[in-house]
Amino acid sequence: QVQLVESGGGLAQAGGSLRLSCAASGRSRSAYAMGWFRRAPGKEREFVAAISWSGGNTYYADSVKGRFTISRDNAKNTVYLQMNSLKPEDTAVYYCAVNVVNFSDNYVYTAPREYTYWGQGTQVTVSS
Repeated sequence: QVQLVESGGGLAQAGGSLRLSCAASGRSRSAYAMGWFRRAPGKEREFVAAISWSGGNTYYADSVKGRFTISRDNAKNTVYLQMNSLKPEDTAVYYCAVNVVNFSDNYVYTAPREYTYWGQGTQVTVSS
């Protein structure tokens, strides 16, 4: 089992910034590909960003490319999502997710079905 604890959500003004964190725990000596998804009110869950186990590969949804940056610190088993130039349409509950992979795996994963473990979500609200 992997437990994920997200933090860093809150209220921001349009054009502002927030940084989300997601700390993973529970499985030692495991490699994790990690991702961020979001669900806005009345909408389906959508992919935001993903990062490979090594951190060498990243991938972003077109809607956040150039504004959001995903990164990770494997020593802390933590993934981050730096969100800049926030827009009201970024308002959503943000979820981090983990896919346990082989240590040689350097892929990114963008589909929810590819992830096994999910955090509880953190609310991000962007006011205009």
